[in-house]
Amino acid sequence: MQRTPLTAHGAEKLQEELRKLKSEDRPRIIAAIAEARAHGDLKENAEYHAAKEQQGFAEGRIKDIEAKLSNAIIIDVTKMTNDGTVIFGSTVKLVDEETGDEVTYHIVGEDEANIKQGKISVTSPVARAMIGKKVGDIASVNAPNGLKEYEILNVRYE
Repeated sequence: MQRTPLTAHGAEKLQEELRKLKSEDRPRIIAAIAEARAHGDLKENAEYHAAKEQQGFAEGRIKDIEAKLSNAIIIDVTKMTNDGTVIFGSTVKLVDEETGDEVTYHIVGEDEANIKQGKISVTSPVARAMIGKKVGDIASVNAPNGLKEYEILNVRYE
């Protein structure tokens, strides 16, 4: 199975979700199933079926998180020697060469990506164009509407 990169912060969030699912959600769902069983006929028991559905979702999510964590390569950029090069986990401030618009992106693993939070996947075209570059370099991205060029203004490791 392929190893996937994950930031230290992303790994912490997954571990916290896993802890909550196992120590809070799972016992609550088991209690709900037991209570619904006590009401008798399970064929027409909506509470029982809802609790079983929740249990299936929770157990599936637990397996999913455990698989992601077991296949993850956790990268903490704050503990690495950084020379100003754009790498996985770095936060990069760019300026669009054409429009002058500035944008900041945090390069993260695929499961952590959330464009609304400024987190882009390391496999995205913009991130791939930036990796290995330094402040002052131009990252050229083949966008659907043509070539976009961004100048790298700042690289942070946080």
